[in-house]
Amino acid sequence: MSAAVEIGNAAQPLDIATMRATARRALTEAPFADELGMLTLTLRGHMQLLIPEVEMVAGREPKDSTARYCALACVGEARRKLRLGNGRTPPTRIAVAQKLARCVNALCSHYENLGAEQP
Repeated sequence: MSAAVEIGNAAQPLDIATMRATARRALTEAPFADELGMLTLTLRGHMQLLIPEVEMVAGREPKDSTARYCALACVGEARRKLRLGNGRTPPTRIAVAQKLARCVNALCSHYENLGAEQP
């Protein structure tokens, strides 16, 4: 599976532009409380799609490659961020969404920088 996610029998390409737009929204806007939950879920979903793809493209790099090392470190950090709770207070929920958004941006960058095919 290259630069795509299997959905049913058809492979769908990752929509990096949408993922970045979602992350940008979390980092630049103050979403309403009822929207924040959906935004956080969406960011988590983006991360779950990106993590295996970044691992795959990083795996193509030489074992001593700095790009590989950085991408895999980012994957590890993203997995740790996925374990974060959503928070109990609005400021904490916003902070969690922003942390997830930064991970989405970083994963997208590694995905693109490692030469993954773009739709």
